[in-house]
Amino acid sequence: MDRHQHRDRATLLSILCMGLGQLYNRQYIKGLLFVLFEAFSVIYLIRNLGFALWGIVTLGETPRTGANMNGNWDHSIFIMIQSLITLLFVAVFVIVYIMNVRDARNIGLERDKGKKPNNFKQTVRYVLDYKFAVAFLSIPALGILFFTVMPILFMILLAFTNYSAPKHIPPAMLVDWVGFETFKNLVALKTWSHTFYGVLTWTIIWAILSTVTTYFGGMLVALLINQKGIRFKGLWRTILILPYAIPQLISLLVMRNMFNGQFGPINQYLGYFGLDGLPWLTDPFWAKVTVIVVNMWVGIPVSMLLILGVLTTIPKDLYEAAEVDGATGFQKFKIVTLPMILFTTAPTLITQFAGNINNFNAIFLLTGGDPVKGDYQYAGATDLLVTWLYKLTLNQNKYNMASAIGIIIFIIIASFSIYNYRRTKSFKEEDMIQ
Repeated sequence: MDRHQHRDRATLLSILCMGLGQLYNRQYIKGLLFVLFEAFSVIYLIRNLGFALWGIVTLGETPRTGANMNGNWDHSIFIMIQSLITLLFVAVFVIVYIMNVRDARNIGLERDKGKKPNNFKQTVRYVLDYKFAVAFLSIPALGILFFTVMPILFMILLAFTNYSAPKHIPPAMLVDWVGFETFKNLVALKTWSHTFYGVLTWTIIWAILSTVTTYFGGMLVALLINQKGIRFKGLWRTILILPYAIPQLISLLVMRNMFNGQFGPINQYLGYFGLDGLPWLTDPFWAKVTVIVVNMWVGIPVSMLLILGVLTTIPKDLYEAAEVDGATGFQKFKIVTLPMILFTTAPTLITQFAGNINNFNAIFLLTGGDPVKGDYQYAGATDLLVTWLYKLTLNQNKYNMASAIGIIIFIIIASFSIYNYRRTKSFKEEDMIQ
Protein backbone atom coordinates (compact mmCIF):
# COMPACT_ATOMS: atom_id res chain seq x y z
CA MET A 1 0.00 0.00 0.00
CA ASP A 2 1.24 3.51 -0.86
CA ARG A 3 2.22 5.10 2.44
CA HIS A 4 0.84 8.46 1.25
CA GLN A 5 -2.43 7.24 -0.22
CA HIS A 6 -4.69 9.20 2.16
CA ARG A 7 -2.74 12.41 1.63
CA ASP A 8 -2.81 12.08 -2.16
CA ARG A 9 -6.48 11.09 -2.35
CA ALA A 10 -7.60 13.81 0.04
CA THR A 11 -5.56 16.40 -1.88
CA LEU A 12 -6.94 15.33 -5.25
CA LEU A 13 -10.53 15.31 -4.00
CA SER A 14 -10.19 18.73 -2.38
CA ILE A 15 -8.79 20.08 -5.66
CA LEU A 16 -11.76 18.69 -7.57
CA CYS A 17 -14.30 20.14 -5.15
CA MET A 18 -13.92 22.00 -1.88
CA GLY A 19 -14.85 19.81 1.05
CA LEU A 20 -14.49 16.41 -0.68
CA GLY A 21 -11.06 15.92 0.87
CA GLN A 22 -12.48 16.59 4.32
CA LEU A 23 -15.37 14.23 3.69
CA TYR A 24 -12.85 11.57 2.61
CA ASN A 25 -10.95 12.21 5.86
CA ARG A 26 -14.22 11.63 7.76
CA GLN A 27 -14.52 15.25 8.87
CA TYR A 28 -18.12 15.50 7.73
CA ILE A 29 -19.26 18.82 9.21
CA LYS A 30 -16.13 20.67 8.11
CA GLY A 31 -16.40 19.11 4.66
CA LEU A 32 -20.06 20.07 4.38
CA LEU A 33 -19.25 23.68 5.29
CA PHE A 34 -16.60 23.81 2.54
CA VAL A 35 -19.05 22.28 0.04
CA LEU A 36 -21.73 24.85 0.93
CA PHE A 37 -19.23 27.69 0.61
CA GLU A 38 -18.16 26.52 -2.84
CA ALA A 39 -21.78 26.09 -3.94
CA PHE A 40 -22.59 29.64 -2.83
CA SER A 41 -19.42 30.96 -4.48
CA VAL A 42 -20.07 29.21 -7.78
CA ILE A 43 -23.65 30.54 -7.95
CA TYR A 44 -22.48 34.06 -7.09
CA LEU A 45 -19.63 34.03 -9.60
CA ILE A 46 -21.77 32.58 -12.40
CA ARG A 47 -24.16 35.49 -11.90
CA ASN A 48 -21.58 38.25 -11.47
CA LEU A 49 -18.09 37.36 -12.71
CA GLY A 50 -18.82 37.87 -16.41
CA PHE A 51 -20.41 41.25 -15.70
CA ALA A 52 -17.46 42.20 -13.48
CA LEU A 53 -14.87 41.40 -16.15
CA TRP A 54 -16.89 43.24 -18.79
CA GLY A 55 -17.46 46.20 -16.47
CA ILE A 56 -13.88 46.64 -15.30
CA VAL A 57 -12.72 46.68 -18.95
CA THR A 58 -15.42 48.84 -20.54
CA LEU A 59 -16.89 50.85 -17.60
CA GLY A 60 -20.20 50.67 -19.43
CA GLU A 61 -21.32 51.24 -22.99
CA THR A 62 -24.72 52.99 -22.84
CA PRO A 63 -25.11 56.43 -21.20
CA ARG A 64 -28.47 57.68 -20.00
CA THR A 65 -30.06 59.86 -22.65
CA GLY A 66 -33.52 61.16 -23.41
CA ALA A 67 -34.25 58.08 -25.52
CA ASN A 68 -33.60 55.59 -22.71
CA MET A 69 -34.41 57.50 -19.52
CA ASN A 70 -36.47 54.58 -18.24
CA GLY A 71 -34.60 51.85 -20.07
CA ASN A 72 -31.24 50.15 -19.78
CA TRP A 73 -28.27 52.48 -19.24
CA ASP A 74 -24.88 52.12 -17.58
CA HIS A 75 -23.43 54.06 -14.66
CA SER A 76 -19.65 53.74 -14.97
CA ILE A 77 -18.87 54.33 -11.28
CA PHE A 78 -21.46 51.85 -10.01
CA ILE A 79 -20.13 49.31 -12.50
CA MET A 80 -16.57 49.84 -11.26
CA ILE A 81 -17.61 49.37 -7.63
CA GLN A 82 -19.64 46.23 -8.37
CA SER A 83 -16.76 44.81 -10.42
CA LEU A 84 -14.27 45.48 -7.62
CA ILE A 85 -16.49 43.74 -5.06
CA THR A 86 -16.79 40.68 -7.29
CA LEU A 87 -13.05 40.54 -8.01
CA LEU A 88 -12.26 40.83 -4.31
CA PHE A 89 -14.67 37.99 -3.65
CA VAL A 90 -12.73 35.95 -6.21
CA ALA A 91 -9.58 36.65 -4.18
CA VAL A 92 -11.31 35.47 -0.99
CA PHE A 93 -12.55 32.35 -2.80
CA VAL A 94 -9.03 31.50 -3.99
CA ILE A 95 -7.64 31.91 -0.45
CA VAL A 96 -10.33 29.64 1.04
CA TYR A 97 -9.78 27.14 -1.79
CA ILE A 98 -6.06 26.96 -1.00
CA MET A 99 -6.83 26.58 2.71
CA ASN A 100 -9.21 23.75 1.87
CA VAL A 101 -6.53 21.89 -0.13
CA ARG A 102 -3.86 22.38 2.53
CA ASP A 103 -6.20 21.26 5.30
CA ALA A 104 -7.21 18.08 3.43
CA ARG A 105 -3.58 17.32 2.62
CA ASN A 106 -2.41 17.77 6.22
CA ILE A 107 -5.22 15.63 7.67
CA GLY A 108 -4.56 12.96 5.06
CA LEU A 109 -0.90 12.95 6.04
CA GLU A 110 -1.89 12.48 9.68
CA ARG A 111 -4.03 9.49 8.66
CA ASP A 112 -1.08 8.01 6.79
CA LYS A 113 0.84 8.17 10.06
CA GLY A 114 -1.90 6.21 11.77
CA LYS A 115 -3.48 9.10 13.63
CA LYS A 116 -7.23 9.49 13.88
CA PRO A 117 -8.55 12.77 12.40
CA ASN A 118 -10.28 15.18 14.78
CA ASN A 119 -14.04 15.36 14.75
CA PHE A 120 -15.77 18.73 14.45
CA LYS A 121 -15.91 19.31 18.20
CA GLN A 122 -12.20 18.55 18.57
CA THR A 123 -11.41 20.82 15.63
CA VAL A 124 -13.33 23.70 17.21
CA ARG A 125 -11.51 23.10 20.50
CA TYR A 126 -8.14 23.09 18.70
CA VAL A 127 -8.96 26.37 16.95
CA LEU A 128 -10.04 28.00 20.21
CA ASP A 129 -6.94 26.81 22.04
CA TYR A 130 -4.24 27.31 19.42
CA LYS A 131 -5.63 29.30 16.46
CA PHE A 132 -8.04 31.61 18.21
CA ALA A 133 -6.22 34.80 17.21
CA VAL A 134 -6.14 33.84 13.52
CA ALA A 135 -9.78 32.74 13.50
CA PHE A 136 -10.96 35.83 15.39
CA LEU A 137 -8.96 38.24 13.21
CA SER A 138 -10.34 36.75 10.00
CA ILE A 139 -13.69 38.50 10.61
CA PRO A 140 -12.29 42.07 10.88
CA ALA A 141 -9.86 41.20 8.06
CA LEU A 142 -12.84 40.64 5.75
CA GLY A 143 -14.29 43.96 6.88
CA ILE A 144 -10.97 45.70 6.18
CA LEU A 145 -10.80 44.07 2.75
CA PHE A 146 -14.21 45.30 1.63
CA PHE A 147 -14.49 48.59 3.56
CA THR A 148 -10.87 49.81 3.53
CA VAL A 149 -8.90 48.06 0.79
CA MET A 150 -11.73 48.22 -1.74
CA PRO A 151 -12.22 52.03 -1.41
CA ILE A 152 -8.45 52.49 -1.72
CA LEU A 153 -8.39 50.42 -4.90
CA PHE A 154 -11.40 52.37 -6.16
CA MET A 155 -9.59 55.66 -5.53
CA ILE A 156 -6.47 54.41 -7.31
CA LEU A 157 -8.47 53.28 -10.34
CA LEU A 158 -10.21 56.65 -10.60
CA ALA A 159 -6.83 58.29 -11.22
CA PHE A 160 -6.58 56.36 -14.49
CA THR A 161 -9.99 57.50 -15.79
CA ASN A 162 -11.43 60.78 -17.07
CA TYR A 163 -14.03 60.97 -14.27
CA SER A 164 -14.39 64.75 -13.88
CA ALA A 165 -16.81 67.59 -14.53
CA PRO A 166 -18.23 68.78 -16.78
CA LYS A 167 -17.89 66.23 -19.59
CA HIS A 168 -17.57 62.86 -17.87
CA ILE A 169 -20.02 62.72 -14.96
CA PRO A 170 -22.33 59.65 -15.00
CA PRO A 171 -25.01 58.74 -15.74
CA ALA A 172 -25.43 61.33 -18.53
CA MET A 173 -21.90 60.57 -19.71
CA LEU A 174 -19.72 57.48 -19.43
CA VAL A 175 -16.27 57.31 -17.84
CA ASP A 176 -13.36 55.89 -19.85
CA TRP A 177 -9.89 54.63 -19.06
CA VAL A 178 -7.19 57.18 -20.01
CA GLY A 179 -4.06 55.56 -18.55
CA PHE A 180 -1.50 58.01 -17.13
CA GLU A 181 -2.99 61.05 -18.84
CA THR A 182 -4.23 62.48 -15.53
CA PHE A 183 -0.75 62.30 -13.98
CA LYS A 184 0.76 63.79 -17.14
CA ASN A 185 -1.65 66.73 -17.00
CA LEU A 186 -0.96 67.23 -13.30
CA VAL A 187 2.82 67.47 -13.60
CA ALA A 188 3.28 68.70 -17.18
CA LEU A 189 0.21 70.66 -18.32
CA LYS A 190 0.92 74.27 -17.35
CA THR A 191 -2.59 75.11 -16.16
CA TRP A 192 -2.37 72.30 -13.59
CA SER A 193 1.38 71.88 -12.99
CA HIS A 194 1.83 75.47 -11.76
CA THR A 195 -0.76 74.84 -9.05
CA PHE A 196 0.56 71.37 -8.26
CA TYR A 197 4.18 72.40 -7.78
CA GLY A 198 3.17 75.50 -5.83
CA VAL A 199 0.92 73.56 -3.46
CA LEU A 200 3.46 70.73 -3.17
CA THR A 201 6.25 73.17 -2.24
CA TRP A 202 4.12 74.82 0.46
CA THR A 203 3.03 71.39 1.73
CA ILE A 204 6.67 70.33 2.27
CA ILE A 205 7.60 73.68 3.86
CA TRP A 206 4.54 73.50 6.11
CA ALA A 207 5.28 69.90 7.15
CA ILE A 208 8.91 70.72 8.03
CA LEU A 209 8.20 73.97 9.91
CA SER A 210 5.15 72.69 11.77
CA THR A 211 6.98 69.53 12.84
CA VAL A 212 10.20 71.28 13.90
CA THR A 213 8.47 74.09 15.78
CA THR A 214 6.07 71.88 17.72
CA TYR A 215 8.69 69.21 18.50
CA PHE A 216 11.46 71.48 19.72
CA GLY A 217 8.98 73.88 21.30
CA GLY A 218 7.56 70.95 23.28
CA MET A 219 11.10 69.84 24.16
CA LEU A 220 11.95 73.32 25.47
CA VAL A 221 8.83 73.53 27.62
CA ALA A 222 9.34 69.98 28.96
CA LEU A 223 12.96 70.74 29.90
CA LEU A 224 11.94 73.95 31.67
CA ILE A 225 9.22 72.20 33.68
CA ASN A 226 11.61 69.35 34.55
CA GLN A 227 14.29 71.70 35.92
CA LYS A 228 15.19 71.43 39.59
CA GLY A 229 13.77 74.27 41.62
CA ILE A 230 10.64 74.70 39.52
CA ARG A 231 7.70 74.79 41.92
CA PHE A 232 4.11 73.74 41.19
CA LYS A 233 5.12 71.46 38.31
CA GLY A 234 1.68 69.87 38.23
CA LEU A 235 0.08 73.28 37.83
CA TRP A 236 2.40 74.19 34.95
CA ARG A 237 1.66 70.89 33.21
CA THR A 238 -2.08 71.45 33.62
CA ILE A 239 -1.97 74.99 32.24
CA LEU A 240 0.20 74.06 29.27
CA ILE A 241 -1.91 71.03 28.35
CA LEU A 242 -5.15 73.05 28.12
CA PRO A 243 -4.74 73.89 24.39
CA TYR A 244 -4.55 70.14 23.72
CA ALA A 245 -7.39 69.25 26.08
CA ILE A 246 -9.80 71.62 24.30
CA PRO A 247 -11.16 70.09 21.06
CA GLN A 248 -9.06 71.23 18.10
CA LEU A 249 -12.18 72.31 16.21
CA ILE A 250 -13.02 74.86 18.90
CA SER A 251 -9.43 76.10 19.25
CA LEU A 252 -8.96 76.66 15.53
CA LEU A 253 -12.31 78.40 15.03
CA VAL A 254 -11.60 80.69 18.01
CA MET A 255 -8.17 81.49 16.59
CA ARG A 256 -9.74 82.23 13.21
CA ASN A 257 -11.92 84.88 14.82
CA MET A 258 -9.05 86.28 16.89
CA PHE A 259 -6.89 86.79 13.79
CA ASN A 260 -9.70 88.36 11.78
CA GLY A 261 -8.20 91.36 10.01
CA GLN A 262 -11.05 93.80 10.62
CA PHE A 263 -12.72 92.77 13.86
CA GLY A 264 -10.26 90.36 15.45
CA PRO A 265 -8.97 91.06 18.99
CA ILE A 266 -5.33 90.67 17.91
CA ASN A 267 -5.43 93.70 15.60
CA GLN A 268 -7.47 95.66 18.15
CA TYR A 269 -4.77 95.05 20.78
CA LEU A 270 -2.13 96.24 18.31
CA GLY A 271 -4.21 99.37 17.69
CA TYR A 272 -4.22 100.18 21.42
CA PHE A 273 -0.42 100.46 21.23
CA GLY A 274 -0.53 102.62 18.11
CA LEU A 275 0.44 99.81 15.75
CA ASP A 276 -1.23 99.02 12.47
CA GLY A 277 -3.11 95.77 12.21
CA LEU A 278 -1.77 93.01 10.00
CA PRO A 279 -3.64 91.07 7.29
CA TRP A 280 -3.24 87.82 9.19
CA LEU A 281 -5.57 85.72 7.03
CA THR A 282 -5.85 87.76 3.84
CA ASP A 283 -2.20 88.17 2.82
CA PRO A 284 -0.47 85.00 1.49
CA PHE A 285 2.69 85.48 3.58
CA TRP A 286 0.99 86.42 6.84
CA ALA A 287 -1.61 83.67 6.40
CA LYS A 288 1.21 81.10 6.27
CA VAL A 289 2.84 82.63 9.34
CA THR A 290 -0.50 82.53 11.15
CA VAL A 291 -1.19 78.84 10.48
CA ILE A 292 2.32 77.89 11.66
CA VAL A 293 1.97 79.94 14.88
CA VAL A 294 -1.49 78.56 15.64
CA ASN A 295 -0.28 75.03 14.93
CA MET A 296 2.46 75.58 17.51
CA TRP A 297 -0.21 76.56 20.04
CA VAL A 298 -2.10 73.34 19.36
CA GLY A 299 0.87 70.99 18.83
CA ILE A 300 3.45 71.93 21.45
CA PRO A 301 1.48 70.35 24.36
CA VAL A 302 1.54 66.98 22.57
CA SER A 303 5.32 67.01 22.22
CA MET A 304 5.67 68.35 25.77
CA LEU A 305 3.78 65.39 27.23
CA LEU A 306 5.74 62.90 25.14
CA ILE A 307 9.12 64.32 26.10
CA LEU A 308 8.21 64.71 29.77
CA GLY A 309 7.57 60.96 29.80
CA VAL A 310 10.97 60.31 28.21
CA LEU A 311 12.78 62.56 30.70
CA THR A 312 11.48 60.50 33.62
CA THR A 313 13.06 57.34 32.15
CA ILE A 314 16.62 58.71 31.79
CA PRO A 315 18.82 57.13 34.53
CA LYS A 316 20.08 59.69 37.05
CA ASP A 317 23.50 58.04 37.21
CA LEU A 318 24.19 59.20 33.64
CA TYR A 319 23.95 62.79 34.81
CA GLU A 320 26.00 62.02 37.92
CA ALA A 321 28.73 60.48 35.78
CA ALA A 322 28.71 63.53 33.51
CA GLU A 323 29.04 65.84 36.53
CA VAL A 324 31.99 63.82 37.80
CA ASP A 325 33.64 64.34 34.41
CA GLY A 326 33.08 68.09 34.76
CA ALA A 327 30.32 68.46 32.16
CA THR A 328 28.39 71.73 32.08
CA GLY A 329 24.60 71.89 31.92
CA PHE A 330 24.64 72.34 28.14
CA GLN A 331 27.10 69.45 27.72
CA LYS A 332 24.87 67.18 29.82
CA PHE A 333 21.93 68.12 27.59
CA LYS A 334 23.97 67.51 24.42
CA ILE A 335 25.57 64.24 25.53
CA VAL A 336 22.83 62.63 27.66
CA THR A 337 19.42 64.27 27.35
CA LEU A 338 19.13 65.00 23.64
CA PRO A 339 20.35 61.58 22.38
CA MET A 340 17.98 59.76 24.75
CA ILE A 341 15.03 61.93 23.70
CA LEU A 342 15.77 61.49 20.00
CA PHE A 343 16.31 57.74 20.38
CA THR A 344 12.90 57.28 21.98
CA THR A 345 10.88 59.81 20.01
CA ALA A 346 12.39 59.54 16.51
CA PRO A 347 9.61 57.22 15.23
CA THR A 348 7.01 59.61 16.68
CA LEU A 349 8.77 62.57 15.04
CA ILE A 350 8.54 60.82 11.67
CA THR A 351 4.87 60.11 12.32
CA GLN A 352 4.25 63.77 13.17
CA PHE A 353 5.89 64.87 9.92
CA ALA A 354 3.75 62.45 7.92
CA GLY A 355 0.66 63.62 9.80
CA ASN A 356 1.43 67.28 9.14
CA ILE A 357 1.55 66.64 5.39
CA ASN A 358 -2.09 65.58 5.79
CA ASN A 359 -2.98 68.11 8.51
CA PHE A 360 -6.38 68.94 7.06
CA ASN A 361 -7.91 70.48 10.19
CA ALA A 362 -5.26 73.13 10.86
CA ILE A 363 -5.52 74.58 7.35
CA PHE A 364 -9.18 74.07 6.50
CA LEU A 365 -10.62 75.30 9.80
CA LEU A 366 -8.26 78.25 10.13
CA THR A 367 -7.95 79.65 6.60
CA GLY A 368 -9.95 77.32 4.37
CA GLY A 369 -6.86 77.29 2.13
CA ASP A 370 -7.28 81.04 1.46
CA PRO A 371 -6.29 83.67 0.50
CA VAL A 372 -7.19 82.96 -3.12
CA LYS A 373 -4.42 82.92 -5.73
CA GLY A 374 -5.61 83.92 -9.18
CA ASP A 375 -3.07 81.79 -11.05
CA TYR A 376 -3.96 78.60 -9.13
CA GLN A 377 -6.50 76.00 -10.23
CA TYR A 378 -9.11 75.81 -7.44
CA ALA A 379 -6.45 76.29 -4.71
CA GLY A 380 -5.46 79.06 -2.31
CA ALA A 381 -2.14 80.27 -0.94
CA THR A 382 -2.29 78.09 2.21
CA ASP A 383 -3.83 74.98 0.65
CA LEU A 384 -2.01 71.72 1.25
CA LEU A 385 -2.27 68.84 -1.18
CA VAL A 386 -4.92 67.25 1.02
CA THR A 387 -7.10 70.39 1.22
CA TRP A 388 -6.69 70.96 -2.51
CA LEU A 389 -7.78 67.36 -3.03
CA TYR A 390 -10.85 68.06 -0.88
CA LYS A 391 -11.79 71.11 -2.96
CA LEU A 392 -11.31 69.26 -6.24
CA THR A 393 -13.56 66.45 -5.02
CA LEU A 394 -16.35 68.19 -3.12
CA ASN A 395 -16.50 71.53 -4.90
CA GLN A 396 -15.31 70.93 -8.45
CA ASN A 397 -16.04 67.23 -9.13
CA LYS A 398 -12.52 66.67 -10.51
CA TYR A 399 -12.41 63.14 -9.13
CA ASN A 400 -9.66 61.79 -11.37
CA MET A 401 -7.32 64.68 -10.57
CA ALA A 402 -8.05 64.37 -6.85
CA SER A 403 -7.32 60.63 -6.98
CA ALA A 404 -3.97 61.27 -8.68
CA ILE A 405 -3.08 63.77 -5.96
CA GLY A 406 -4.06 61.21 -3.31
CA ILE A 407 -1.70 58.65 -4.85
CA ILE A 408 1.13 61.19 -4.93
CA ILE A 409 0.53 62.06 -1.25
CA PHE A 410 0.72 58.37 -0.35
CA ILE A 411 3.96 57.89 -2.30
CA ILE A 412 5.56 60.91 -0.61
CA ILE A 413 4.54 59.90 2.91
CA ALA A 414 5.31 56.19 2.51
CA SER A 415 8.73 56.80 0.93
CA PHE A 416 9.77 59.38 3.53
CA SER A 417 8.50 57.38 6.51
CA ILE A 418 10.01 54.03 5.50
CA TYR A 419 13.36 55.52 4.49
CA ASN A 420 13.80 57.64 7.61
CA TYR A 421 12.43 55.10 10.06
CA ARG A 422 14.91 52.48 8.85
CA ARG A 423 17.73 54.99 9.38
CA THR A 424 16.82 55.81 12.99
CA LYS A 425 18.72 54.30 15.90
CA SER A 426 15.36 53.24 17.32
CA PHE A 427 15.10 50.78 14.42
CA LYS A 428 18.76 49.77 14.22
CA GLU A 429 19.26 49.40 17.97
CA GLU A 430 15.77 48.48 19.16
CA ASP A 431 17.19 46.00 21.71
CA MET A 432 19.56 48.52 23.29
CA ILE A 433 17.10 49.70 25.93
CA GLN A 434 15.09 46.98 27.57
